[in-house]
Amino acid sequence: MRKIFLVASFLLCPFLLFSQTEKREQVLLSTSKGEIVVELFNETPQHRDNFLRLVREGLYDGVLFHRVINNFMVQAGDLSSRHAAPGQSLGEAPEKYQIPAEIVFPKFHHRRGMLAAAREGDVVNPERASSMSQFYIVWGRTFSDAQLDQQQLRIDQQTGGKAKLSPEMREIYKTIGGTPHLDGQYTVYGEVVKGLDIVNLIQLAATDENDRPIEDIRVVSARILSLKEHVSR
Repeated sequence: MRKIFLVASFLLCPFLLFSQTEKREQVLLSTSKGEIVVELFNETPQHRDNFLRLVREGLYDGVLFHRVINNFMVQAGDLSSRHAAPGQSLGEAPEKYQIPAEIVFPKFHHRRGMLAAAREGDVVNPERASSMSQFYIVWGRTFSDAQLDQQQLRIDQQTGGKAKLSPEMREIYKTIGGTPHLDGQYTVYGEVVKGLDIVNLIQLAATDENDRPIEDIRVVSARILSLKEHVSR
C-alpha cells in the first residue's frame, strides 16, 4: 500500500471489552455508490475498537474513497478528504496516532472482501503499525498455481519466509481472488458481509494519475448496526 504520512504514534488502549467468542460488530458504510456492511473481527481488538470509535464520532461521514486501483483494492479514511478540491492529492494527511499491528495470519488473509488497515511502508515503519483511520477493502484477482508460486516468493522476501500460503488459501486465491502478496504484512480486521457488488463498482471507477477517482465517491455516513439489524453471511 502507498505510504501515508503519520506524525506520531502511541499504543491504543481498547475502548471496548469483548472476548473473541462474542458476537462480531457490524458497521454500515452508506456510500455514494450504495451500501456496504463490514463485520469486525474480535481477534483484532485494538483495530476493531478504534474503527468503532471513529464511526461513533462521525469521523468517517463524508470522507472519500481517495485511492482506487482496479483489480487491487479501494481505500478510504483520509479524514482531510471531505472537502478536497478536485484533483487534489490525498492520503498523506498527518494523523494523531498509529495502531500497533495485529496481524492474525494465516487465519485472516487478503482474500476478496477483506477489510484491512493502511500504513506507512516498512522502511519508516518496521513494526508495521497501522494508520489511525485509513482502511482498504480488498478486491484483487484470481491466480493460477504458477502465479501463486511467484506470489509466495514475493511474500517470503517481505516476511523472511514466515508467511506461507496454505493449500486452502491457495484454493481461495484461485477461485475467489484477492491480493496474496500483502499477506502477513498488514492488519486484516474485518470483512464485507454485504455490498461486495458495491466494492466492485468502486474499484471499476476511472481514476487520475494519483489513483483518485475522477468523480468523487464518498462514504456518506457510517453507523454501527444493532444486533437485530445484523446481516447474516
